[in-house]
Amino acid sequence: MDIEITDKKNNPLFNRTEIHFTINHEGEGTPNREIIRSEIAEKLNVKKENIIINNISSSFGIQKSRGYAKIYASPKKLDNLESKYILNRNKAIKKEKKKEDEIKKSEKEEPKTEKEKEEKITTEQNNDKVETSDNIKETDIKNNDNKNDT
Repeated sequence: MDIEITDKKNNPLFNRTEIHFTINHEGEGTPNREIIRSEIAEKLNVKKENIIINNISSSFGIQKSRGYAKIYASPKKLDNLESKYILNRNKAIKKEKKKEDEIKKSEKEEPKTEKEKEEKITTEQNNDKVETSDNIKETDIKNNDNKNDT
């Protein structure tokens, strides 16, 4: 596998470098993003964690792929600017961040206002009343059946 950088552009607004590259991968399939990230990091002397592969496209019958990557100055910039699905594709989301997202989702599900809390409690109480009234009806029916047997 051989990576050739065809275009390199500095983007000071987002504090990143954007590159277009071509990969020659004769006798192999299209390499995965992890391998490409590590090769680019080695070639440009940057940290692998700061590189995001935005897209890779292969052509039929030709063992060449073209791609577009972004190299950020820091992982914080990367997290702030990139979409979650791009981070997931590049496996750049850390486990801690995933846990934080899960906690945020669970907090959203909890009722926030007093009125919502009261409504939730009353619906739970009504559900309990229905269950207990069903149980009472069953015991009454059994008691009546026992009385009729004697």
